[in-house]
Amino acid sequence: MPRLPYLAGIAATAVALGVLASAPASGDEPIVSQPRVVAHFDFAAGETPENIALEPDGSADLTFAFARQVANVTRHGNIRGRVTLPAVAHPNTPIIHNAIVLGIARAHDGTLYVNYATGTSKTGIWRIAPDGSKPKQIAQLPTNGLPNGLALDEHRGVLYAADSVRGIVWRVPVTGGERTAWATAKALGPVPSKTGFGANGIKVHDHAVWVSNTDRGTLLRIPVRRNGSAGRLETQATGLDGIDDFAFTSRHADTVLAAVNGTNQVVVVRPGGTHSVVLTQQDGISNPTSVAVHDRRVYVPSAAYFATEPDPNLLLARLNRR
Repeated sequence: MPRLPYLAGIAATAVALGVLASAPASGDEPIVSQPRVVAHFDFAAGETPENIALEPDGSADLTFAFARQVANVTRHGNIRGRVTLPAVAHPNTPIIHNAIVLGIARAHDGTLYVNYATGTSKTGIWRIAPDGSKPKQIAQLPTNGLPNGLALDEHRGVLYAADSVRGIVWRVPVTGGERTAWATAKALGPVPSKTGFGANGIKVHDHAVWVSNTDRGTLLRIPVRRNGSAGRLETQATGLDGIDDFAFTSRHADTVLAAVNGTNQVVVVRPGGTHSVVLTQQDGISNPTSVAVHDRRVYVPSAAYFATEPDPNLLLARLNRR
């Protein structure tokens, strides 16, 4: 699998930064412990896990970016099934120039939604039925954009997609149809002199949409008004250069576990913006791309995009306190 230009930019940033500057952890017990890699994937086959959604049984639905697949991986590391997005004859995705599957979200009935970026009319949000039948495109997104993270708000019946290149949060009905540019701001956009990746990870949490910005190293919160429109954007944390996707440690707290791709770290970000490192490359992660939390278990997919010896994998750890 060829190295990609934007990954070289992230690697250079990581070298310049060294270890992510962070606030010291509080308390004696680490928030994350007992890390172990439960599955290894095939880098040459494009099995670079980009995003994750969890099933009730604790298995993980992973998007394999360059294989154009969604795979279900058990907690013991076994792959139980794969769904492949349709091939594109001449993909022209911004920055990447390949067809890739990125963000994923799961509905309570088992329906999966994924972002597929191709640089063609197939760019958009796709739905995969619970039975794993043929994926169906439910909304088109701009061909010159890069829909990255994806979040589902079942209460409102909408999906939010973070466009890394255009710096937009798109909103689409779960039933499909027209897209809406729900939030636009400079704070969501990329920095041209860096990797070119702006808005990246995205989650719906406590009446707001939270978004990470890779180039700006920020974690942002956008309140959802009663009428569904976007409120004023708030910066929750800074100094997170290279942040990818993230997860909340519980439904009722604003503490976040975030994947920091370039420096091979997972950090805990606490209310107020302080952050500290909880997992490193020594624990087995390699360019982590996202995080998920379920029943005191932490899941971290790693894509190993620019590792010397690529080892894309899935790591599980214990969440000790929230």
